[in-house]
Amino acid sequence: MRIVLLCGGSGKRLWPLSNEIRSKVFLKLLKSEDGASESMIGRICRQLDEVGLLQSTCIVTHQSQVEITRNHVGEHIPIIGEPNKRGTFTAVALAACYLQENMQVDPNETICILPVDTYVDTEFFRMLHRFPDVLLSSKADLALLGTTPAKPSDQFGYIVPVLPKENDEYSFVHQFIEKPNESAASRLIEQQAMWNCGVFAFSLKFMLAYLKDKGHPVQVDAWLTNYEQLANLSFDREVVELTLPAVVIRYEGAWSDLGSWTALSVLFEDNVIGAGRISDDSVNTHLINELPYPIEIIGIPDIIVAANFDGILIANKDKSNLIKERLAQAPQFPMYGEKRWGSYRVLKYWKDEMGNEAMIKIVNLTQGRCTSYHQHLKRQESLTILSGIAEILLEDKLCRLLAGDVLQIPPGAKHGIKAVTDLELMEVLLGSELSHEDINRFAINW
Repeated sequence: MRIVLLCGGSGKRLWPLSNEIRSKVFLKLLKSEDGASESMIGRICRQLDEVGLLQSTCIVTHQSQVEITRNHVGEHIPIIGEPNKRGTFTAVALAACYLQENMQVDPNETICILPVDTYVDTEFFRMLHRFPDVLLSSKADLALLGTTPAKPSDQFGYIVPVLPKENDEYSFVHQFIEKPNESAASRLIEQQAMWNCGVFAFSLKFMLAYLKDKGHPVQVDAWLTNYEQLANLSFDREVVELTLPAVVIRYEGAWSDLGSWTALSVLFEDNVIGAGRISDDSVNTHLINELPYPIEIIGIPDIIVAANFDGILIANKDKSNLIKERLAQAPQFPMYGEKRWGSYRVLKYWKDEMGNEAMIKIVNLTQGRCTSYHQHLKRQESLTILSGIAEILLEDKLCRLLAGDVLQIPPGAKHGIKAVTDLELMEVLLGSELSHEDINRFAINW
């Protein structure tokens, strides 16, 4: 069996800590059993490793998040980069083609699709081992995991099983209901309906045949070439809801998809993370502060306060999901990002009346790490070493810079930065375009 983790997201639900580059799955806000801080993706990879499935896992994410994903999961898990964000159907289709073409996976092998923001006990992942036998014995095209609802909710999809059950291993699916209102959800629960956990299993040959039947390609390059023109499609809508026979395995443990500040804050061991304090009468209030300035909260219950250089959110927990709608109306420029070599923070960005752009960044590189050897065609850079020792490869010539040294890099010059020690530097960027697309990479490591 192969596991495909769907990773990424727009970074809006847990703004301002999450953004387009550092989406919620990379926030180290959870605690492992030994008390260490871990991210959602780090936790799920640890649990997959505990049940013997990590070695057969690959990850699909947007290309802008490939480096931060690699930072969290290490070097040994294949990562498939999407050139554009085009929904779960396209991500699954690309993964299926990749498994066939690049990894030569047997067409009869079971493929399990798993969202990376699932928060469950490790027993949940042990249940994944049952998928191949369940698909074989039921002769179904699709198998899912569902969980017993904790309450009627309009936030989840529902799986309605055929009753009575034919055996204790699984139930055949009668129908799927996507996010009904609470009164309809109550009626569904009376029919023993389950919340849809977003976990799907099928044989690779089923997915490849499905793509061919719908006129889609089954080659990786054919998908990547046309990605920008593809519609944003849901795997649930395009495949799951149209596929019968399908079966569902019931999971009885606690389950959460961590899709909001409300769901995530329940898991925090402390009400305050970062600099600040909350008064005793501010019941059920949480503060997560990545700024170097303390935040004091007095006499306000049931709110979430989250702050970093991207912005500050102050919201009633029941209303915190509305931030996604507000950000859609006023898109934000990410002020913080994580890369495989370290992190950066934007201090200031501006554009003059002629359209020329300028940016000041603080960049931190971890000892022994390096940026790619690359060039920018539409900007010039000025580097000032603030602390540590840097090796700079500039037009194939190597030099060493110390704290206080300054280096000018003209447009088009090939260059890379390596941290001999932990390194902090300031970058001043000036140019006609400071987009992430203005880069040509010649070597990732050098």
